Order: sequence, then structure tokens, then C-alpha cells
Amino acid sequence: MGSLQAAEMNEDEYTKLIRLMNSARVVIDNDACEDATVVQVDCVKEHMLLLQLVQVLSDLNLVIKKAYITSDGNWFMDVFKVTDREGKKLRDQKILDYLKTSLESTACSLTSRRSSVGILPSKDYTLLELTGTDRPGLLSEVCAVLNDLNCNVVKAEVWTHNTRTAAVVQVTDKSTHGAIEDPNHLSKIKALLFNVLKGDSDSSAAKMTVSVGLTHAERRLHQLMLDDRDNEHSVVAEKVKKKSSTQVTVLNCSDRDYTVVTVRSKDRPKLLFDTLCALTDMQYSVYHGTVDAGNSEAYQVLLLDCLMIVLTGSYLGSAKTYIGTQEHYIRPSDGQPVSSEAERRRIIQHLEAAIERRAYEGLELELHAEDRIGLLSDITRIIRECGLSIRRAEITTEGGKAMDTFYVSEMSGNLIDAKAVDSLRKQIGHAALKVKRSPALSPKPPEKANATTFLDGLFKAWWFQGFITSYFLNFR
Repeated sequence: MGSLQAAEMNEDEYTKLIRLMNSARVVIDNDACEDATVVQVDCVKEHMLLLQLVQVLSDLNLVIKKAYITSDGNWFMDVFKVTDREGKKLRDQKILDYLKTSLESTACSLTSRRSSVGILPSKDYTLLELTGTDRPGLLSEVCAVLNDLNCNVVKAEVWTHNTRTAAVVQVTDKSTHGAIEDPNHLSKIKALLFNVLKGDSDSSAAKMTVSVGLTHAERRLHQLMLDDRDNEHSVVAEKVKKKSSTQVTVLNCSDRDYTVVTVRSKDRPKLLFDTLCALTDMQYSVYHGTVDAGNSEAYQVLLLDCLMIVLTGSYLGSAKTYIGTQEHYIRPSDGQPVSSEAERRRIIQHLEAAIERRAYEGLELELHAEDRIGLLSDITRIIRECGLSIRRAEITTEGGKAMDTFYVSEMSGNLIDAKAVDSLRKQIGHAALKVKRSPALSPKPPEKANATTFLDGLFKAWWFQGFITSYFLNFR
């Protein structure tokens, strides 16, 4: 028994020694670059590490302008040039300190990083994970059920892709303002929400889980939709693919024993994060790479354990549309290029789906209002009654304020009538709801001038009367 305790003690001391020897080094420099903040991370290389570092930057809404990624043996060295969403350097010392602490905490963790996303225990929230067949008004129905069951939605992320939908929702008990602990209450929530998700479809098309804790919503949504096989709904996928700006090709490069994967898509925020999510779920690790997203071109090269990625982009005119192109050189764990058609399709589908899940460009609605019980249920109901369908949603409450973003489309797929938007703002409140124009919104028809009114006004104008009188006098 004593020898076992001694072994455990030695193992603990060994772990501490390894942690001390391999401690991460994070340096943030605002002087090294004229137009960006330079973030350098040196640490032990681990699977998923690059994804988690990029996740930290994405969660702070930072834009990666350039990055240099390399590894030497088991050591990982990354340099990121980042700005805020306005393209400015990071000047707030609190943000800089938080960024440094978060990156050090992420890089220093020597625990095993699994491909799945864990749920952190919490007594403050109940976590709901939902997947099912998308249909108009589904989110409104879910919110109505939660409201009737005395659940308050604190935070939520909702994605739709290829007729499928997934959501990660944090709720609290209206009475206790904490996690829902009553087993009967939880069972009722699960049963009713499952019936809503199922709708008229087969029960196998819907999934519903309830747990107490927190998770990274965006990372988890990628996995929920992947598990739901949103990339395999071929009938709708073919229709969506015709409209999609993402193009993926897979070719063998036999002289170097690589398989070349090229991806062309619009550049946008969090594109690198979404791409790394797909690669991580396919069990690829990045070894070397460069990322360059300038004003007119985005260029990324990532060399993986069995994959190299090249991302380039071109600027298209005054519309400020960026097209990103990715070229991947992949090699499976057996060291041979991808040879099967099934594996080629798998790579194409996974990358296309990961990029397109967040790429919806419908009408964007931003809600800023005082939070109250049932607010989300009312808002989603009004959106549904105005003939609009929610394609993606980001729902947050903080300090008694509701800050929600909805991406909506017309239920039948047509352009959104401006009258529907006017009705929406009138019911919710012009001050509370901000509408961002987009191609999804049909322009208002120009008002036709009344010829009679125009001529009456013209003849009554003093300057026109004087002109007519002068003209006839001179003519005579």
C-alpha cells in the first residue's frame, strides 16, 4: 500500500516537473506591427491545440489578419496578427490581459483533448441540445413550449443547413433563476420538446438531450450537425449547392504522395475556426502554415500531419465580397493518398458543410431591449406571423438586457417584402429592432408622381408664372 502511495506521489511530482519545463510562453506586442497587434504563442504541440487557440481569438471577436504556424518535434510556435472588428489594434489593457491569460491557460493544459466538446458542470444553467428537421416557425414553437414550462432562455445559438436544424440553449428556472433540478420537470421538458422537434416526421429525425452545465456552443453545433449528417441530405443539398459559393475539389498528387483538396468560398469572420473544426473532426493535425488576409487578398497555407491547406482570396469590386480559396494536401494515417471515392466525397462534404452552416446571407435583424419573461417567445412569434423564417440566431441576455441577432428569410424562399419588415418593426418597436439591408430584401416600389398635383403646383409657383408672362411679352 505504501509503495502505491509513493508511486502516486512520484507521478504527481513528475507531472509538475513536466508542466514547469513545458510551460507556454505568450507574448503580445503592439509595437512590432504598424496596423495589427502581434500575438505569439510557444508551447507543447497537442492535437486540437491550434483550434483552441483560434477559438480564443474568435470568442473575443478578433480578426486574424496574418498568422505563421510551425512546429519542431513536439514544440508548437504560432504568431497571429490580429485586430478588432473595426480593423484597429487592441489598446484596452483589460482585453490584452484577458487574451494573454486565456491563451496561456489553453496552451498550458496537458490534459487529453478529445475530439468531442465536454460539458462543464454548472448549477446556474440547464443545457438543452436539439437537432431535427427544419421548418418555418420551429424556433417559435420551441420558445413557446419553454415559456409555458417556466423556463427562461438565457443564451442560445441556432443553425440551419440542408433542411436540418441544431440548437444549443441555456435555460434557467423562472422561480429559482438557476439550473432546473427537478427530475419530473426535466422529463417533461424533454418529452414536449422532442414532440415539437419531431413534428410530422419520423422520430429518428429528432434528437434532444438535457444536462446541467456549459459548453462552447459554436464548436458543439458543428458536432451536432455532423452527427446529424446534415451534409448527406442529397435532395436538398443539390439545390443548395447550385446557390452555394463554396466549391471543393479533391485530386491526387502522386509524385509527392499527397491528395490535393481545393476549397473556394467567400471570406468571412470565423472562416478559419469553422475550417479547423471540420479538419479536427476528421482527425487532422496542423504542423505548419501561414495565413494572410489583406485588404484585397486572403491567403492561408496550413501543413497538417496528413493535410496542407492553402487559402487565397480576391476582392470583388465595391460590394466588398471576398472569395477565399483553400488548397489542401492530405495524407491519411497510413501514409497513402486518398484513393477511395467514398473518402474523397467525405472530405468534400465535411468541408462544404462546415463552411456553409454559418454562411447564410439573409436579412439580419438585431434586437436590443429590456429582457423580460416571455420576450423571446413573443419576438419569434411575431417574426413567424410576419411570414419570415429564422435561419440562424444568436440569443444573449446580460445585465437585464436582451441582445439577439436573427438571420431570416421569406418562408417560401422569395425576396422579403419590405411591408413585412415594416410590420415587424412596428410590432416590436423601431428603437428596439435594427434592420440591416441585404439582397434578401425586395426594394420598395418607387412612389408614382401625381401628374395633376405636379402641374397644379407648377402653375401656382410665382417663378413659373413670371416666366410664362415674360415669354409671351417677348414673343409678341
